[in-house]
Amino acid sequence: MASVGLLVLGLTGGVYLGQNREVQQQSAESQLVSQAQADEWRLLKDRAAEHAAARSFRTVAENAAAEKAASEAKTAASKARTLEKKAIEEAAAAKAAAEKKKAEESGGPVEFTGDIPSSCNEYSGSRKTGCALMVSAGFSIDQFPCLDKLWKKESGWNYKATNSSSGAYGIPQALPGSKMASEGSDWKTNPATQIKWGLGYIEGRYDTPCGAWNHSQNVGWY
Repeated sequence: MASVGLLVLGLTGGVYLGQNREVQQQSAESQLVSQAQADEWRLLKDRAAEHAAARSFRTVAENAAAEKAASEAKTAASKARTLEKKAIEEAAAAKAAAEKKKAEESGGPVEFTGDIPSSCNEYSGSRKTGCALMVSAGFSIDQFPCLDKLWKKESGWNYKATNSSSGAYGIPQALPGSKMASEGSDWKTNPATQIKWGLGYIEGRYDTPCGAWNHSQNVGWY
């Protein structure tokens, strides 16, 4: 009986121990499943964070690229406007130069549009212009007969008069003619420009037109 009791007790303990091991195994498996789920969830969170960071980086990069592109486009547009303005100015200058050259080649004098005092109305053409400019320069009207005779002798009041031997040019016979550019770039075709230069030359060297005329009479030139 004692042997039978021990046997029964051993069987009962074995069954209990087996059940306990099964419970422990199930608990361990449950823990492993929970740990795996936790690890997977953590991995998913990490990946989501990485994706969010990547999207943020792309957004920043795209914004920076857009700002750079906008800045470059603005700079390019500014350069284009500058070049366009320069091209317009150059075209206008070329047109003005062409018109000036055409006027010079046509041989027509530039018309005088200044005021003519009544004391000069008895004259005409370049002589009338010369009289008006002489009075405007501060000389008295009684000086004009001297100026008239001086420039009749020098050029016949012809704004295109050229001395073939010396190269003197224009109404006052400037030598060289390019000296008259100090009064204007149109010195070849504008009698008024030539006259202004000639009056300045006379005043600087002879004080008055009559002083220049007297010198010319004495030595043959002024």
